[in-house]
Amino acid sequence: MPIRIPNELPAYKTLTGENIFVMNERRASTQDIRPLQIAILNLMPKKIETETQLLRLLGNTALQVEVELLHTASHKSKNASQEHLLTFYKEFDDIKDRYFDGMIITGAPVEQMEFEDVEYWNELCTIMEWTKTHVHSTFHICWGAQAGLYYHFGIRKYPLENKLFGVFEHRVERKSSILFRGFDDVFMVPHSRYTTVRREDVENCKELKILASSNKAGLYAISTQNGKQIFITGHSEYDADTLKNEYVRDHNAGVMTALPEHYFRNDDDTQPPIVSWRSHANLIYSNWLNYFVYQTTPYELNRIGKEREDNENEDQ
Repeated sequence: MPIRIPNELPAYKTLTGENIFVMNERRASTQDIRPLQIAILNLMPKKIETETQLLRLLGNTALQVEVELLHTASHKSKNASQEHLLTFYKEFDDIKDRYFDGMIITGAPVEQMEFEDVEYWNELCTIMEWTKTHVHSTFHICWGAQAGLYYHFGIRKYPLENKLFGVFEHRVERKSSILFRGFDDVFMVPHSRYTTVRREDVENCKELKILASSNKAGLYAISTQNGKQIFITGHSEYDADTLKNEYVRDHNAGVMTALPEHYFRNDDDTQPPIVSWRSHANLIYSNWLNYFVYQTTPYELNRIGKEREDNENEDQ
């Protein structure tokens, strides 16, 4: 089944060109099915790039998905046009009375700041609190994961000696996790960050469980016991050239970021990147939508937040 987005959204043309099944509003209205309602709080500066990356993965499943794009009201984006935001995005006040099967909170290039110093931190806290009663399962990415771990569980982030930058090997720690059903023993994930969370802090929090990690990149996937909140520290949604573009951007700005590891062929930045994470990216989003959203969300959305948590599958 397809993802349902406005025909005029820039991602529509890109995804249809890639043979991702995208359904227009008219055709979707004729189907006797309730599509999954997924909200994306897009905190990244390049809104169109990030929304296209995420919609590509959400559209590559057997489920019909209807997406609501959100941006913060307390921060004015410098890289996205106001016309694009006004046409395709809503603010929290516009949707706060609604319920969603799932929500994605993206990363943001603010990780070297204290959480409380981020311009939209108070608004983000309001949204994260709201997800506990209005969203069935919330998927946090990179800085969004660090923010969620800090807000919900008081887990701090710590600066790294050098930027973690490249594509790294990961392994599933909790073999029973259905988020990683179908994964190989070793899988690759891109990372691009200056901070990290510590294993001991997560292990000391009884509400959380570690699902997957990397010897080089540290913890990768963390979940609450009932799967209502999932925290992913990497960027499996990245395009082939995203790390390359970040590398060029940093050098053009005078920031001598090291070459992204395990990324360029023969570690030569004149060679094309090797994409080694695409199958994992599709599988993790498919598993999240299927097992943590579709199979457990109530048919009547206003029942979200009212289900008994002891009916949740503890082995998710």
